[in-house]
Amino acid sequence: MSFERVCALSDIKEPGSLRVELDDVDIAVVRFEGDVYAIEDLCSHAEVPLSEGDVEEFKGAPTIECWLHGSCFDLRTGEPTNLPATEPAAVYPVRVEGEDVYVDVEIDDSLPAAASN
Repeated sequence: MSFERVCALSDIKEPGSLRVELDDVDIAVVRFEGDVYAIEDLCSHAEVPLSEGDVEEFKGAPTIECWLHGSCFDLRTGEPTNLPATEPAAVYPVRVEGEDVYVDVEIDDSLPAAASN
């Protein structure tokens, strides 16, 4: 695992998200009910930034909503919780140390895809 500092915790609204552009991928770093998540900043249905959508609970899951067509993505797994999206968005492990937020965007197929702290 290779965690990289992506932002300060105070840079992210609660609840809310922040777009972070890295070399290989753009991610949405999301705060919801005290937890921090990282999800690829791209709706799998319409290829628009998820970071521009609302962060809310949907059917008991912390989600981010695509502003264009309303699909929600579970922040823990990346799975869409409603149509029109049917494909998941990638999620990444997050670590918070004090005021710093770190994300590991290296994909390791031996680990389950999940993000939380």
